Amino acid sequence: MNIGIPKEHRPFEYRTGLSPVGVRVLTEAGNICYVERGTGLGAGFSDEDYVRAGAKIVYTCEEVFGRAKVILKVSRPTAQEIGWMVPEQVLMGYLNLSAAHPSKVDALLAKKVTAIAYEQIRLPDGTHPVLKPLSQIGGRMSAHLAASLLQNNHKSKGVLLGGVAGVAPAEVVVVGGGVAGEAAAKAFLGLGAHVTILDKDLSRLQELAEIFRDQVVTLLAYPFHILRACSYADVVIGAIMVAGERSPVILPRPVFQKMRPGSVFIDLSIDHGGCAETSRPTSHDDPTYVEMGVIHCCIPNLPGVVARTATHAFLNAAGPYIESIVSRPAAEAIAADPSLAAGVVTFEGELRNHSTISYEKK
Repeated sequence: MNIGIPKEHRPFEYRTGLSPVGVRVLTEAGNICYVERGTGLGAGFSDEDYVRAGAKIVYTCEEVFGRAKVILKVSRPTAQEIGWMVPEQVLMGYLNLSAAHPSKVDALLAKKVTAIAYEQIRLPDGTHPVLKPLSQIGGRMSAHLAASLLQNNHKSKGVLLGGVAGVAPAEVVVVGGGVAGEAAAKAFLGLGAHVTILDKDLSRLQELAEIFRDQVVTLLAYPFHILRACSYADVVIGAIMVAGERSPVILPRPVFQKMRPGSVFIDLSIDHGGCAETSRPTSHDDPTYVEMGVIHCCIPNLPGVVARTATHAFLNAAGPYIESIVSRPAAEAIAADPSLAAGVVTFEGELRNHSTISYEKK
């Protein structure tokens, strides 16, 4: 099988679709891996590392797409990259097509591309194994971001997350008790903050109470609980994700009107459209804006700047699915594995597992 690993061309995306270790595994199984020059530099992998692993280095992104049957990416392809795709190719990556312009989905359908979204691969217990490590990384990174954004040099309140003897710690509210929310709560607790977690699922809140041994406050995510908790928060973390769908908007403008000036809001759901009415994408070089006195940080692909850690982490989880796809025809691999089938968004001109209300096939 010919496999293509193009360089990621989105801003601040330093991860790579396959590490040299992954290349070695696939080439030793008889596959050919075409790697675009410079693909792994952001994650600390040189072209020589890939060559030693058995890869063939090519010099343009277009050539990678033209040579390969299977394309391994991290982020959703750009319009130009979709234009380079060959009919009936297989595409794997964190595609987040629920937040993409419908024209991109149309283009994939027109080329009969089989697009497999890592974030939608789902085990029988309902968990998402390839999304999980990046959700954990994003959750942990939110604590580092918040600690910095609360400083006066960011025009915030000058609050230390963990406080100090005689001074109360920061109040942190995490909206969403999933993988990212749990990871965020652990990171904030580790820095000494006082943490409240809200989720709509009572059984999940009971699990979190046991995990944290009642060190956090847990509340059902009723609108009045969200409003009250956010009104006294120094930091609010939005951690809402529904696989294959746009994130529901559960933080309306009145929530931010009640928050204290200089408070910080970090939307970890922005890759899926954002969970706040006031959210709009920012970037690592211009990470914040102020809305109603609240500092907003809504950086898509947050783990993209810890590329080495993130690349190893997601490929540990994605590796078995990649090997399954390249070892036999995609249709057979998908039919044999319901977990993999759950990640298929487009298949040979058909739309699958794409339940976003805003998308209407024309």
